[in-house]
Amino acid sequence: MPQRVVHLANEVSELATDKLRAIERVANQTQMLALNARIQAAHAGERGAAFSVVSEEVGQVAGHVKELSEGLTEQLAPRISELDRLGRDLVLSVPGQRATDLALYAVELIDRNLFERSCDVRWWATDAAVVDVCADPQADGAVQYACHRLGVILSSYTVYLDLWVADRNGRVIAHGRPDRYRDVIGTNVSGEPWFEKAMSTRSGEDFAVDDITRVMKLGNEPVATYATAIRRGGETHGEAIGALGIFFEWGPQAQGIVDGLRFTDEERTRTRAMLLDADHRVIASTGGEGLLTERFPLKTNGREGGYYTEGDKIIGFHLTPGYETYEGLGWYGCVVQERADDQL
Repeated sequence: MPQRVVHLANEVSELATDKLRAIERVANQTQMLALNARIQAAHAGERGAAFSVVSEEVGQVAGHVKELSEGLTEQLAPRISELDRLGRDLVLSVPGQRATDLALYAVELIDRNLFERSCDVRWWATDAAVVDVCADPQADGAVQYACHRLGVILSSYTVYLDLWVADRNGRVIAHGRPDRYRDVIGTNVSGEPWFEKAMSTRSGEDFAVDDITRVMKLGNEPVATYATAIRRGGETHGEAIGALGIFFEWGPQAQGIVDGLRFTDEERTRTRAMLLDADHRVIASTGGEGLLTERFPLKTNGREGGYYTEGDKIIGFHLTPGYETYEGLGWYGCVVQERADDQL
């Protein structure tokens, strides 16, 4: 365990310091005794000459012992200090790397999920009922059948709040949940980013995605919106005759990811997991804290991923790597964890 390394470094430092101080005290006492012996030998005159030689030798040995003690202290100190530093770095690196890995896992998991949304919107935009209602919304039963088809899709894909079909002018002409959201038909979305981007796509292989927003017509719930142009005849390169917008129910899906990260019960009491958009706005957080209202002061220093400490906290983060054809929106996974007592 990293904590054991630090503990042993401290023990070695204390033990070495105590023993070297004891050696230095013995050397000092020996030198004092040798000095006293030389004084007494001098008083004895010729009869103490031999004893004087012995005391001189003893004094020199004591001096050498003291020099060795001081040299050993000088050499050990930086090494013990480095051992302590390395141990403390290791203590931080284990939870720091784990926080980074979990941050990557969270943002990677949500992007894998959203990759499927980008596939859904391109597929459903070719549905015959969707294409037909955009081609001729006045045709008998076209709107009703399009709403029915969108409702059938929603019954199988429970991660969406609603699916909207807008004509080329940006007026919603069909959607999948008229029983739940009663005033959607006729809504003007021509100024909405998702509609403008969808109508600007070059082919049916392209899609548009908007950052997490709240949609008033959908109960002001946070959604991830994916869109693409509906093309004449459902052809990949057909004329854009409208747009399909699909509204992914962001709240419970993202919440499930950050709340589902593998922490022990003890770790959960001191950990916050988040998803951040490219501007570091909180788009998901354990406990729902700060959703769409808080910007987290993430310090990446130009790195795609890693960790750093701030006070008693370890912050691990990672930029989305994207998934297959979905490049992501520059989002980050982020894990903020208060250090445990044995990590301080």
